[in-house]
Amino acid sequence: MGFHVTNMQLSALFQTWQTNYDIYAPRNFSGGGRFSDTDCIRYGKIDCVDEIVFDKKSEYSFKEILTPISQTLFFFTEGETKEADAPKKGAVIFLRSCDFHALKRLDDMYLHNGPADYYYQRLRENIKIVLMGCAHSFENCFCVSMGTNVSTNYDMSIDPQPDGTYLVDCKDEAWTQQLETAEVPRLEVIPNHVEENDVTVKIPEHLTAEVAKSTMWKEYDSRCINCGRCNFVCPTCTCFTMQDLFYSENGKVGERRRVWASCMVDGFTDVAGGGSYRKKNGERMRFKVLHKVLDYKQRNGYHMCVGCGRCDDICPEYISFSGCINKLDNAMAEVTEQ
Repeated sequence: MGFHVTNMQLSALFQTWQTNYDIYAPRNFSGGGRFSDTDCIRYGKIDCVDEIVFDKKSEYSFKEILTPISQTLFFFTEGETKEADAPKKGAVIFLRSCDFHALKRLDDMYLHNGPADYYYQRLRENIKIVLMGCAHSFENCFCVSMGTNVSTNYDMSIDPQPDGTYLVDCKDEAWTQQLETAEVPRLEVIPNHVEENDVTVKIPEHLTAEVAKSTMWKEYDSRCINCGRCNFVCPTCTCFTMQDLFYSENGKVGERRRVWASCMVDGFTDVAGGGSYRKKNGERMRFKVLHKVLDYKQRNGYHMCVGCGRCDDICPEYISFSGCINKLDNAMAEVTEQ
């Protein structure tokens, strides 16, 4: 049901949410940018709608909320273990359409890929999604090509208007009732969505694992510096490693954490005996790209990449992921001719 909401009416709704939920949205962190005297837009807790950044793309994704960078799983002593406490509140998360589609990918990997991940599941079961409409495409986005530019299965959508009001489409019964009780004007609302990007990609229909033999990957041996930034900003990269933190010298008291890992950095493929797979950066790039646009689709029926473009935004070597995808057609022709 659509409503035309004022800032004050939306603030009242926020106050209701905060009883049972923490609210997360893209916000500005002053001085938190990658360069000196620059700001950073990333997900964080907010108290009012004025803190939300609607007109810029967040540099980092929402996944930090559901899969924290460092997450304590349990504590241990010499003969006992204690599970880490879950957050006391649920979460209302503001997501753009591409990130909402990324959430479906996370669900597939953590909930439907064998036994459900307990720590993810207990967070996932207690969240609400507010869709942030996109009035226009941002730099490096290619969501239209990936089919992630439109979302419908949200709890509420929100689109800011030039006069400081908001158009919302509310599907949550309790929230709808509150807006109706406040006599908020109703109208039909269709969330803003992007219909065209400046960047387009074309994934070959005939793409197979044979493309791994192409010479195109060698280009990235020298260009890529294996910093892992692309993995850390990507909303669908989910790899992590386990770490034990010991409180005492005997190693019998401490905690176990899972911490983000990256397929692009040194050490990711280290194995017992000192071996390491994919030592060259081009091989790592090949692994990442084909996971996003080949392997995952073969398993789930749709691509892992959602076209948010954050990997292109953050790469210090200006490597374009979308550009790499568009090279796959020629790469397939190369290996087919052989």
